Amino acid sequence: MFKTYSKFCACILFCVFNLFVVSASAIDLDEATRTVTADSSGKTTVLTPEQVKRGKRLFNTTCGACHTGGITKTNPNVGLDPEALSLATPRRDNISALVDYLKNPVTYDGLESIAEIHPSIKSADIYPRMRSLTDEDLYSIAGHIMLQPKIVAEKWGGGKIYF
Repeated sequence: MFKTYSKFCACILFCVFNLFVVSASAIDLDEATRTVTADSSGKTTVLTPEQVKRGKRLFNTTCGACHTGGITKTNPNVGLDPEALSLATPRRDNISALVDYLKNPVTYDGLESIAEIHPSIKSADIYPRMRSLTDEDLYSIAGHIMLQPKIVAEKWGGGKIYF
């Protein structure tokens, strides 16, 4: 009897807890949070809740294996945090620059193409997951990268101390 009662209480407690503690979803983010830099001129854009949701899903399935939490597993010195993106040549701290990078990736100093070793639209024959991505998909992924520092703060790109 006690075993059944304890299971019932645990179930009720779990349900009540989930009613009061919910994670931030795309719909919960206000417009100011969803506002990100669109291009190098500083123009901003507001991501729709659908773009936020889609960007997260596509990033996790396409990029998440190497960039979990905004780090770069193959080169921990270069992450997806705002500072690292702004110091790249060319700068990658806006959506259009990130979309361009996803189409034709270059080294951090911008001197050499790395399309053969980094998934991109240019190397879709090598990386099958990139084959079906549209420009809208790339925009959503770039939006996710730009949005994450606003949501998880220093954890995005923070490296081993957080993940």
